[in-house]
Formats: sequence, C-alpha cells, structure tokens
Amino acid sequence: MSADTASATVLVVDDEPQIVRALRINLSARGYKVITAHDGTAALKAVAETKPDVVVLDLGLPDLDGTEVIAGLRGWTTVPIIVLSARGDSADKVQALDAGADDYVTKPFGMDELLARLRAAVRRSASSGVDGADAVVDTGSFRIDLAAKKVRRDGKEVHLTKTEWGVLELLVRNRGRLVAQKQLLHEVWGPTYETESHYLRVYLAQLRRKLEPEPSRPRHLLTEPGMGYRFEM
Repeated sequence: MSADTASATVLVVDDEPQIVRALRINLSARGYKVITAHDGTAALKAVAETKPDVVVLDLGLPDLDGTEVIAGLRGWTTVPIIVLSARGDSADKVQALDAGADDYVTKPFGMDELLARLRAAVRRSASSGVDGADAVVDTGSFRIDLAAKKVRRDGKEVHLTKTEWGVLELLVRNRGRLVAQKQLLHEVWGPTYETESHYLRVYLAQLRRKLEPEPSRPRHLLTEPGMGYRFEM
C-alpha cells in the first residue's frame, strides 16, 4: 500500500453486482476503503455522509443518469469523479466531462489502468485539498441541503423553482464571496443572458421573501450594488 492510497476512501457507484464485487476486492487489496452505492440517489447521500476521496461512477444507473449525479455533486463538492462506463461514444464522454467529471474510463477496462487513474485522482485530491464544504448549510433561519437540493424553514420544506434553486446554489457554493452579476446570469440562465441584470433583482427578491425572516432587511442574501450578490451565514 503506497502513501498515496493509505486510508483513501473510494465510493463505487454501479448497479452491476459483478463490477462492484471486482472493484471492492481489487481496491481493498491495495489499501483503499471501499463504499458502494447502487443508484444515483444513494450515491448523492453517500458522498454527503462519508466524504470519500474519489468517486468511481457508472453513467447507466437505474434512477438517475450519471451526468445528473455529477452535476448534483458539483453543486457543492470538488471530490474527484472517475466515470466508468460502457458508453464509449465521444459525445457521452464530452457530456460527462462538461458536467464536471475528472476522468473517463470505458468498460471493459483494465484494472491496472483504473488503479493508475485512481492513484492520480487521490494525489490531485490531496494536493489541492478537496473542499470540506458541507452538503448541509444551516443559517439559523433556514437550512439548505445541497445534495438533496432542498431548503427547509421553520421545519417545513420551502418550494423553490429550478431557477431560484440555481441562483441560491451558486451563491451558497461561493458563500462569503462576491458573485458577479455576469457570472450568476451566465451560469444560471446561459451566456446570452449576461446583460439581463433585472432577472437577478426579481429572483433575489423572490428568494428573500421565501427565506429571509425580514425580506426588506436581508441577513443572508446580500446585494453588492452595481457588482453582484453574496451569501453570508
């Protein structure tokens, strides 16, 4: 067992029992701690609860597409994700990498190649100091679960539209830091909307009404006039 892999935890996400068994045996023999999940929902929960060092992810899961899992994770964590998939088409690879995967290995795969890529991912994770961001952010006024994409206030779930969630998620992911208007518009609406700053005023007002105890005097969803917005705990 090398110093790279000592005590490193790998989450294997695959619904094929024989693949999971082979990976568990091979990875455990080389000093990795192995956690498994058989669908996307379980994978998102497992990452939030166990904070693995690397995720090995199949794209063809029974409940969610693997790219949805990648996008869900990238909402709050930079844990390295290695896709392990039978989909060898370049479009599938591009889609997974664009969603936030770090590497892509096509099935059938050679164990030596996968292990080499795992070691590289663990080294990158250790050297960059994978973020310790928590999946659950509690402001005292409301509670945001980034993995489950849910918000609760006073013990009750708050319904947010997809766009409201996109704005909130980006601000929470960058909590304590100014997020420029242009960045918010680009990431939530797309590159053709970068000058539509009035969208932000409307959606921030909606989020404050739903989440802030005093919407006219927000404590968490703050405006930096002329520059952008900031989320504070």
